[in-house]
Amino acid sequence: MDLNIFIILLLSLIAGGHSLKCYQCVNVTVTGSCTGVATTCPTANYTTCMSATSISTLAGVTSTSKLKGCYIPQYCGNVSINVGVSKTVVSMQCCNTDLCNSQDVPDSSSNSPNGKQCYYCDEKSCSNKLSCVGNEDSCITAPANITSLPPIVKGCASKIICDAASHVPQGYGQISCCQGNLCNSAVSVTTQNLLFLLWPFIFYILIH
Repeated sequence: MDLNIFIILLLSLIAGGHSLKCYQCVNVTVTGSCTGVATTCPTANYTTCMSATSISTLAGVTSTSKLKGCYIPQYCGNVSINVGVSKTVVSMQCCNTDLCNSQDVPDSSSNSPNGKQCYYCDEKSCSNKLSCVGNEDSCITAPANITSLPPIVKGCASKIICDAASHVPQGYGQISCCQGNLCNSAVSVTTQNLLFLLWPFIFYILIH
């Protein structure tokens, strides 16, 4: 599944049961507004209304989506993940009164380098260096099963992706994060993939 579509589905989880009301909508077209319909938020955890614009680039193709819905306040904020051959940036604003998320959010992504570097993988190597930008303050590593991506992805990401397991995109395995410069090691694609496959057996040996 496209990372952009995953984030849309993640941010638009809405159900009934809590007093806060937010507009809910998903607009996956490049143009037009995300008007939305009034929806009651699901649980006590969803205490904020969210409006977001998501811009994703994969295999040279860029798509823009607008979305609104109920959200968890501690995960509210701009999010960016860049694995070299693919990048997704979500610009998000939150508020906590009924139907306060009526306005679309402009793209607030930053292309200014923040001084951090992480390794990223292509089909041959994981020794490529990527300059992180904006709020990409963590290096990541994860196995992936997504068309147009290598079997192991590495890159830069906002820490919020590391803090919430629910932010891990579908099609990716568990994301490993670190904060040091180039801390996500330059192991080859083949070796890295083998390590992920063997990890359950290594863990079994360690605990027995």
